[in-house]
Amino acid sequence: MGASWITTCSPWSAFATLAALTTSALVLGYVSSSLLGQQAAYEYDDAYSPDAEPSGPAAPPRRGAGYPPVFAYYITGGRGDCLRMTRLLKAAYHPRNRYLLHLDAGAGAYERARLARYVRSEQVFLEYANVHVVGKGDALDGRGPSAVAAVLRGAAVLLRVGAEWDWLVTLSAADYPLVTQDDLLYAFSSVPRDLSFIDHRPDSETHHVVVLDQNLLQSTNAEISIASGHREKPDAFDLFRGSPWPILSRAFTEHCVAAPDNLPRTLLMYFSNSLEAKEFYFQTVMANSPRFRNSTVNHSLRVNVPPPPPQSAGQQARYDALVAGGAAFAGRFGDDEALLQRIDEEVLRRPLDGITPGEWCAVGGGEDGAGECSVGGDIDAVRQGAAGRKLASLMAGLVGTAPCGGCNS
Repeated sequence: MGASWITTCSPWSAFATLAALTTSALVLGYVSSSLLGQQAAYEYDDAYSPDAEPSGPAAPPRRGAGYPPVFAYYITGGRGDCLRMTRLLKAAYHPRNRYLLHLDAGAGAYERARLARYVRSEQVFLEYANVHVVGKGDALDGRGPSAVAAVLRGAAVLLRVGAEWDWLVTLSAADYPLVTQDDLLYAFSSVPRDLSFIDHRPDSETHHVVVLDQNLLQSTNAEISIASGHREKPDAFDLFRGSPWPILSRAFTEHCVAAPDNLPRTLLMYFSNSLEAKEFYFQTVMANSPRFRNSTVNHSLRVNVPPPPPQSAGQQARYDALVAGGAAFAGRFGDDEALLQRIDEEVLRRPLDGITPGEWCAVGGGEDGAGECSVGGDIDAVRQGAAGRKLASLMAGLVGTAPCGGCNS
Protein backbone atom coordinates (compact mmCIF):
# COMPACT_ATOMS: atom_id res chain seq x y z
CA MET A 1 0.00 0.00 0.00
CA GLY A 2 1.39 3.38 -0.96
CA ALA A 3 1.57 6.44 1.24
CA SER A 4 -0.19 8.76 -1.20
CA TRP A 5 -2.97 9.39 1.31
CA ILE A 6 -0.51 10.93 3.78
CA THR A 7 0.81 13.70 1.59
CA THR A 8 -1.04 16.27 -0.48
CA CYS A 9 -0.10 19.11 -2.78
CA SER A 10 -1.08 21.74 -0.23
CA PRO A 11 1.45 23.82 1.76
CA TRP A 12 0.28 21.92 4.84
CA SER A 13 1.49 18.53 3.58
CA ALA A 14 4.72 18.49 5.59
CA PHE A 15 2.90 19.48 8.79
CA ALA A 16 0.14 16.94 8.16
CA THR A 17 2.69 14.18 7.62
CA LEU A 18 4.54 15.18 10.80
CA ALA A 19 1.27 15.19 12.77
CA ALA A 20 0.33 11.76 11.42
CA LEU A 21 3.67 10.19 12.25
CA THR A 22 3.92 11.91 15.63
CA THR A 23 0.39 10.89 16.68
CA SER A 24 1.00 7.28 15.81
CA ALA A 25 4.32 7.23 17.67
CA LEU A 26 2.97 9.02 20.76
CA VAL A 27 -0.20 6.97 21.15
CA LEU A 28 1.29 3.59 20.33
CA GLY A 29 4.38 4.31 22.44
CA TYR A 30 2.21 5.27 25.39
CA VAL A 31 0.02 2.22 24.94
CA SER A 32 3.03 -0.07 24.92
CA SER A 33 4.33 1.36 28.20
CA SER A 34 0.87 1.10 29.77
CA LEU A 35 0.39 -2.55 28.87
CA LEU A 36 3.90 -3.40 30.04
CA GLY A 37 3.14 -1.86 33.44
CA GLN A 38 5.77 0.86 33.14
CA GLN A 39 5.34 4.40 34.43
CA ALA A 40 2.86 6.08 32.11
CA ALA A 41 2.83 9.72 31.11
CA TYR A 42 -0.95 9.72 31.48
CA GLU A 43 -1.16 10.48 35.18
CA TYR A 44 -4.28 9.73 37.18
CA ASP A 45 -5.50 9.85 40.75
CA ASP A 46 -7.31 6.92 42.29
CA ALA A 47 -10.04 7.11 44.90
CA TYR A 48 -7.64 6.79 47.82
CA SER A 49 -4.72 9.07 47.02
CA PRO A 50 -2.91 10.39 43.95
CA ASP A 51 0.15 8.27 44.74
CA ALA A 52 -1.55 4.97 45.47
CA GLU A 53 -1.00 1.97 43.24
CA PRO A 54 -3.99 0.85 41.13
CA SER A 55 -6.15 -1.52 43.13
CA GLY A 56 -9.37 -3.38 42.67
CA PRO A 57 -12.58 -2.74 44.59
CA ALA A 58 -13.03 -4.07 48.10
CA ALA A 59 -15.53 -6.63 46.83
CA PRO A 60 -14.54 -7.59 43.26
CA PRO A 61 -17.54 -8.33 41.06
CA ARG A 62 -18.17 -11.94 40.17
CA ARG A 63 -18.00 -12.59 36.46
CA GLY A 64 -19.03 -15.26 34.04
CA ALA A 65 -22.21 -17.17 33.26
CA GLY A 66 -25.08 -16.15 35.49
CA TYR A 67 -23.56 -12.81 36.52
CA PRO A 68 -24.06 -9.33 35.04
CA PRO A 69 -21.35 -7.80 32.84
CA VAL A 70 -18.90 -5.07 33.86
CA PHE A 71 -18.58 -1.70 32.11
CA ALA A 72 -15.58 0.61 31.87
CA TYR A 73 -16.64 4.25 31.52
CA TYR A 74 -14.39 6.87 29.95
CA ILE A 75 -16.00 10.26 30.68
CA THR A 76 -14.56 13.45 29.21
CA GLY A 77 -15.16 17.13 29.83
CA GLY A 78 -13.57 20.53 29.43
CA ARG A 79 -13.44 23.89 31.13
CA GLY A 80 -16.42 24.45 33.42
CA ASP A 81 -17.58 20.81 33.26
CA CYS A 82 -16.61 19.67 36.76
CA LEU A 83 -20.14 19.83 38.18
CA ARG A 84 -21.73 18.25 35.11
CA MET A 85 -19.18 15.44 35.24
CA THR A 86 -19.86 14.68 38.91
CA ARG A 87 -23.61 14.65 38.22
CA LEU A 88 -23.12 12.24 35.32
CA LEU A 89 -20.89 10.02 37.47
CA LYS A 90 -23.54 9.80 40.20
CA ALA A 91 -26.25 9.09 37.63
CA ALA A 92 -24.27 6.29 35.94
CA TYR A 93 -22.52 4.80 38.98
CA HIS A 94 -22.48 1.13 39.94
CA PRO A 95 -19.90 -0.69 42.10
CA ARG A 96 -19.34 -3.35 39.41
CA ASN A 97 -18.04 -0.81 36.91
CA ARG A 98 -14.81 1.13 36.45
CA TYR A 99 -14.75 4.90 35.78
CA LEU A 100 -12.03 7.17 34.36
CA LEU A 101 -12.78 10.92 34.44
CA HIS A 102 -10.80 13.16 32.11
CA LEU A 103 -10.99 16.95 32.17
CA ASP A 104 -8.99 18.07 29.13
CA ALA A 105 -6.25 20.70 29.06
CA GLY A 106 -8.83 23.46 28.69
CA ALA A 107 -9.86 22.94 32.32
CA GLY A 108 -7.77 24.60 34.99
CA ALA A 109 -5.74 22.82 37.65
CA TYR A 110 -8.30 24.00 40.22
CA GLU A 111 -11.14 22.23 38.41
CA ARG A 112 -9.14 19.02 38.13
CA ALA A 113 -8.20 19.14 41.81
CA ARG A 114 -11.81 19.88 42.73
CA LEU A 115 -12.97 16.82 40.79
CA ALA A 116 -10.38 14.61 42.49
CA ARG A 117 -11.37 15.95 45.93
CA TYR A 118 -15.00 15.18 45.23
CA VAL A 119 -14.18 11.58 44.29
CA ARG A 120 -12.22 11.16 47.52
CA SER A 121 -15.04 12.68 49.57
CA GLU A 122 -17.72 10.14 48.58
CA GLN A 123 -17.75 7.10 50.85
CA VAL A 124 -19.15 4.80 48.19
CA PHE A 125 -16.31 5.63 45.79
CA LEU A 126 -13.78 5.00 48.56
CA GLU A 127 -15.38 1.70 49.47
CA TYR A 128 -15.24 0.26 45.96
CA ALA A 129 -12.15 2.14 44.70
CA ASN A 130 -13.39 2.13 41.11
CA VAL A 131 -13.33 5.83 40.17
CA HIS A 132 -10.14 7.43 38.79
CA VAL A 133 -9.38 11.01 37.77
CA VAL A 134 -6.82 11.89 35.10
CA GLY A 135 -4.23 14.08 36.80
CA LYS A 136 -2.98 15.88 33.70
CA GLY A 137 -5.49 16.48 30.94
CA ASP A 138 -4.79 15.98 27.26
CA ALA A 139 -4.97 18.88 24.84
CA LEU A 140 -7.68 18.11 22.33
CA ASP A 141 -10.24 19.39 19.86
CA GLY A 142 -13.35 17.24 19.56
CA ARG A 143 -13.33 17.63 15.77
CA GLY A 144 -9.75 16.47 15.33
CA PRO A 145 -7.64 13.32 15.68
CA SER A 146 -6.57 14.39 19.17
CA ALA A 147 -10.01 13.21 20.34
CA VAL A 148 -9.26 9.71 19.02
CA ALA A 149 -5.85 9.76 20.69
CA ALA A 150 -7.47 10.69 24.02
CA VAL A 151 -9.93 7.78 23.82
CA LEU A 152 -7.15 5.31 23.03
CA ARG A 153 -5.05 6.62 25.90
CA GLY A 154 -8.01 6.44 28.27
CA ALA A 155 -8.81 2.91 27.11
CA ALA A 156 -5.20 1.88 27.75
CA VAL A 157 -5.43 3.19 31.33
CA LEU A 158 -8.69 1.32 31.92
CA LEU A 159 -7.14 -1.88 30.57
CA ARG A 160 -4.19 -1.43 32.90
CA VAL A 161 -5.86 -0.39 36.17
CA GLY A 162 -9.24 -2.09 35.98
CA ALA A 163 -10.45 -5.50 36.86
CA GLU A 164 -11.76 -7.55 33.97
CA TRP A 165 -14.48 -5.59 32.21
CA ASP A 166 -16.63 -6.39 29.19
CA TRP A 167 -17.50 -3.13 27.42
CA LEU A 168 -16.00 0.35 27.09
CA VAL A 169 -18.57 3.18 27.23
CA THR A 170 -17.42 6.64 26.11
CA LEU A 171 -19.42 9.64 27.32
CA SER A 172 -18.98 13.39 27.51
CA ALA A 173 -20.04 15.65 30.36
CA ALA A 174 -22.96 16.76 28.14
CA ASP A 175 -24.41 13.22 28.03
CA TYR A 176 -26.76 11.50 30.46
CA PRO A 177 -28.15 7.98 31.02
CA LEU A 178 -31.75 7.15 30.20
CA VAL A 179 -31.73 3.89 32.18
CA THR A 180 -30.41 2.91 35.59
CA GLN A 181 -27.22 0.88 35.75
CA ASP A 182 -29.27 -2.09 36.97
CA ASP A 183 -31.35 -1.82 33.79
CA LEU A 184 -28.24 -1.46 31.63
CA LEU A 185 -26.54 -4.47 33.23
CA TYR A 186 -29.73 -6.49 32.86
CA ALA A 187 -30.10 -5.65 29.16
CA PHE A 188 -26.46 -6.38 28.32
CA SER A 189 -26.63 -9.69 30.18
CA SER A 190 -28.75 -11.03 27.33
CA VAL A 191 -26.25 -10.48 24.48
CA PRO A 192 -22.84 -12.03 23.67
CA ARG A 193 -20.02 -10.09 25.28
CA ASP A 194 -17.92 -9.99 22.14
CA LEU A 195 -20.42 -7.64 20.43
CA SER A 196 -19.62 -3.96 19.87
CA PHE A 197 -22.33 -1.35 19.34
CA ILE A 198 -20.97 0.98 16.66
CA ASP A 199 -23.27 3.16 14.56
CA HIS A 200 -21.76 3.06 11.07
CA ARG A 201 -22.39 3.58 7.38
CA PRO A 202 -20.15 3.69 4.28
CA ASP A 203 -18.63 7.12 3.75
CA SER A 204 -20.13 8.75 0.66
CA GLU A 205 -17.62 11.59 0.29
CA THR A 206 -15.11 11.33 -2.55
CA HIS A 207 -12.64 13.89 -1.16
CA HIS A 208 -11.68 14.87 2.38
CA VAL A 209 -10.07 18.00 3.74
CA VAL A 210 -6.66 17.84 5.39
CA VAL A 211 -6.26 19.28 8.88
CA LEU A 212 -3.45 19.97 11.31
CA ASP A 213 -4.40 19.22 14.91
CA GLN A 214 -1.80 21.05 16.98
CA ASN A 215 -3.19 19.45 20.14
CA LEU A 216 -1.22 16.34 19.21
CA LEU A 217 2.02 18.27 19.64
CA GLN A 218 1.37 20.58 22.62
CA SER A 219 -0.05 20.62 26.14
CA THR A 220 -2.69 23.37 25.80
CA ASN A 221 -5.92 23.27 23.82
CA ALA A 222 -5.82 24.78 20.33
CA GLU A 223 -8.24 24.90 17.43
CA ILE A 224 -7.44 22.67 14.48
CA SER A 225 -6.21 24.26 11.25
CA ILE A 226 -7.84 23.29 7.96
CA ALA A 227 -5.61 23.11 4.88
CA SER A 228 -6.63 24.36 1.46
CA GLY A 229 -6.02 21.00 -0.23
CA HIS A 230 -8.04 17.80 -0.33
CA ARG A 231 -7.20 14.14 -0.68
CA GLU A 232 -8.99 11.33 -2.41
CA LYS A 233 -10.35 8.28 -0.65
CA PRO A 234 -7.83 5.45 -0.23
CA ASP A 235 -7.92 2.27 -2.29
CA ALA A 236 -6.45 0.00 0.39
CA PHE A 237 -9.41 0.15 2.78
CA ASP A 238 -13.05 1.25 2.89
CA LEU A 239 -13.99 4.32 4.92
CA PHE A 240 -16.95 4.17 7.30
CA ARG A 241 -18.35 6.85 9.59
CA GLY A 242 -21.02 7.16 12.27
CA SER A 243 -21.68 8.25 15.83
CA PRO A 244 -18.51 9.21 17.73
CA TRP A 245 -19.88 7.55 20.88
CA PRO A 246 -19.70 3.76 20.40
CA ILE A 247 -19.88 1.01 23.02
CA LEU A 248 -16.88 -1.22 22.36
CA SER A 249 -16.27 -4.80 23.45
CA ARG A 250 -13.14 -5.43 25.47
CA ALA A 251 -11.68 -7.57 22.67
CA PHE A 252 -12.18 -4.82 20.08
CA THR A 253 -10.81 -2.18 22.48
CA GLU A 254 -7.67 -4.26 23.07
CA HIS A 255 -7.33 -4.69 19.30
CA CYS A 256 -7.37 -0.91 18.76
CA VAL A 257 -5.07 -0.18 21.70
CA ALA A 258 -2.46 -2.91 21.33
CA ALA A 259 -2.67 -3.04 17.50
CA PRO A 260 -1.63 -6.71 17.11
CA ASP A 261 -1.82 -6.32 13.33
CA ASN A 262 -1.03 -3.32 11.16
CA LEU A 263 -4.61 -2.15 10.54
CA PRO A 264 -5.18 -0.01 13.69
CA ARG A 265 -1.76 1.64 13.22
CA THR A 266 -2.37 2.30 9.54
CA LEU A 267 -5.77 3.85 10.18
CA LEU A 268 -4.47 5.86 13.14
CA MET A 269 -1.93 7.43 10.82
CA TYR A 270 -4.51 8.00 8.08
CA PHE A 271 -6.94 9.78 10.41
CA SER A 272 -4.19 11.79 12.11
CA ASN A 273 -4.86 14.63 9.67
CA SER A 274 -8.59 14.08 9.14
CA LEU A 275 -11.54 16.21 10.20
CA GLU A 276 -14.06 14.56 12.56
CA ALA A 277 -11.67 11.62 13.01
CA LYS A 278 -13.71 10.29 15.92
CA GLU A 279 -16.63 9.64 13.55
CA PHE A 280 -14.39 7.49 11.34
CA TYR A 281 -11.70 5.67 13.29
CA PHE A 282 -13.49 2.88 15.18
CA GLN A 283 -16.03 2.44 12.38
CA THR A 284 -13.30 1.97 9.77
CA VAL A 285 -11.19 -0.35 11.92
CA MET A 286 -14.25 -2.52 12.52
CA ALA A 287 -15.44 -2.59 8.91
CA ASN A 288 -12.03 -3.59 7.55
CA SER A 289 -11.32 -6.26 10.16
CA PRO A 290 -12.54 -9.78 9.29
CA ARG A 291 -12.44 -10.65 12.98
CA PHE A 292 -14.74 -7.85 14.18
CA ARG A 293 -17.00 -6.88 11.29
CA ASN A 294 -19.32 -9.81 12.05
CA SER A 295 -19.51 -9.06 15.78
CA THR A 296 -20.76 -5.48 15.51
CA VAL A 297 -24.28 -4.12 15.95
CA ASN A 298 -25.08 -1.06 13.83
CA HIS A 299 -26.37 1.10 16.67
CA SER A 300 -24.78 3.13 19.49
CA LEU A 301 -27.82 2.81 21.82
CA ARG A 302 -27.94 6.60 22.01
CA VAL A 303 -30.46 9.25 21.07
CA ASN A 304 -29.82 12.90 20.27
CA VAL A 305 -31.37 15.47 22.57
CA PRO A 306 -34.10 17.33 20.62
CA PRO A 307 -33.56 21.08 20.24
CA PRO A 308 -35.29 23.32 22.78
CA PRO A 309 -38.86 24.26 21.89
CA PRO A 310 -40.06 27.86 21.52
CA GLN A 311 -40.25 29.73 24.79
CA SER A 312 -44.01 29.33 24.97
CA ALA A 313 -43.98 25.56 24.38
CA GLY A 314 -43.55 22.90 27.03
CA GLN A 315 -40.84 20.27 27.45
CA GLN A 316 -43.15 17.26 27.27
CA ALA A 317 -42.39 16.45 23.63
CA ARG A 318 -38.62 16.52 24.26
CA TYR A 319 -38.93 14.21 27.25
CA ASP A 320 -41.17 11.80 25.34
CA ALA A 321 -38.74 11.71 22.41
CA LEU A 322 -35.87 10.80 24.73
CA VAL A 323 -37.52 7.96 26.65
CA ALA A 324 -39.80 6.49 23.97
CA GLY A 325 -37.17 4.64 21.93
CA GLY A 326 -35.57 2.65 24.73
CA ALA A 327 -32.04 4.08 24.24
CA ALA A 328 -29.45 3.79 27.00
CA PHE A 329 -27.92 7.29 26.75
CA ALA A 330 -28.71 10.73 25.35
CA GLY A 331 -26.60 13.72 24.35
CA ARG A 332 -25.83 16.53 24.05
CA PHE A 333 -27.64 18.33 26.85
CA GLY A 334 -27.27 22.07 27.07
CA ASP A 335 -28.93 24.29 29.64
CA ASP A 336 -31.58 21.64 30.33
CA GLU A 337 -31.86 21.48 34.11
CA ALA A 338 -35.62 20.92 34.06
CA LEU A 339 -35.28 18.06 31.59
CA LEU A 340 -32.41 16.44 33.51
CA GLN A 341 -34.31 16.81 36.76
CA ARG A 342 -37.28 14.98 35.28
CA ILE A 343 -35.04 12.15 34.07
CA ASP A 344 -33.56 11.93 37.58
CA GLU A 345 -36.97 11.78 39.22
CA GLU A 346 -39.01 9.64 36.82
CA VAL A 347 -36.44 7.40 35.09
CA LEU A 348 -33.43 7.01 37.37
CA ARG A 349 -35.21 7.62 40.71
CA ARG A 350 -32.04 9.42 41.71
CA PRO A 351 -32.34 11.49 44.89
CA LEU A 352 -31.25 15.11 44.89
CA ASP A 353 -27.44 15.22 44.74
CA GLY A 354 -27.37 11.46 45.31
CA ILE A 355 -26.34 8.31 43.48
CA THR A 356 -28.79 6.39 41.32
CA PRO A 357 -30.06 3.54 43.53
CA GLY A 358 -29.97 -0.10 42.58
CA GLU A 359 -30.19 -3.60 43.97
CA TRP A 360 -26.60 -3.24 45.22
CA CYS A 361 -27.68 -0.62 47.74
CA ALA A 362 -28.35 -1.74 51.27
CA VAL A 363 -31.80 -1.92 52.86
CA GLY A 364 -34.65 -1.29 50.47
CA GLY A 365 -32.58 -0.69 47.36
CA GLY A 366 -31.55 2.81 48.40
CA GLU A 367 -34.82 4.44 47.36
CA ASP A 368 -34.82 6.81 50.33
CA GLY A 369 -31.56 8.51 49.41
CA ALA A 370 -27.93 8.16 48.47
CA GLY A 371 -26.91 7.51 52.08
CA GLU A 372 -28.12 3.94 51.88
CA CYS A 373 -26.03 3.42 48.75
CA SER A 374 -22.87 4.21 50.69
CA VAL A 375 -23.17 0.86 52.46
CA GLY A 376 -22.29 -2.06 50.25
CA GLY A 377 -24.90 -4.63 49.35
CA ASP A 378 -24.82 -7.41 46.76
CA ILE A 379 -23.07 -5.91 43.74
CA ASP A 380 -23.70 -9.06 41.70
CA ALA A 381 -27.48 -8.66 41.80
CA VAL A 382 -29.50 -6.36 39.55
CA ARG A 383 -33.14 -5.29 39.61
CA GLN A 384 -34.56 -4.62 36.17
CA GLY A 385 -37.42 -2.24 35.53
CA ALA A 386 -39.56 -1.30 32.55
CA ALA A 387 -36.72 0.72 30.97
CA GLY A 388 -34.38 -2.26 31.22
CA ARG A 389 -36.88 -4.56 29.55
CA LYS A 390 -37.44 -2.01 26.77
CA LEU A 391 -33.69 -1.68 26.19
CA ALA A 392 -33.28 -5.47 26.20
CA SER A 393 -36.05 -5.72 23.60
CA LEU A 394 -34.35 -3.09 21.42
CA MET A 395 -31.01 -4.91 21.67
CA ALA A 396 -32.58 -8.28 20.87
CA GLY A 397 -34.01 -6.86 17.66
CA LEU A 398 -30.71 -5.22 16.73
CA VAL A 399 -28.63 -8.32 17.37
CA GLY A 400 -30.84 -10.26 14.97
CA THR A 401 -30.02 -7.92 12.06
CA ALA A 402 -27.03 -8.00 9.71
CA PRO A 403 -23.83 -7.38 11.72
CA CYS A 404 -22.16 -4.77 9.52
CA GLY A 405 -24.22 -2.80 7.06
CA GLY A 406 -22.23 -2.07 3.91
CA CYS A 407 -19.15 -4.11 4.88
CA ASN A 408 -17.49 -6.37 2.35
CA SER A 409 -17.84 -9.98 3.41
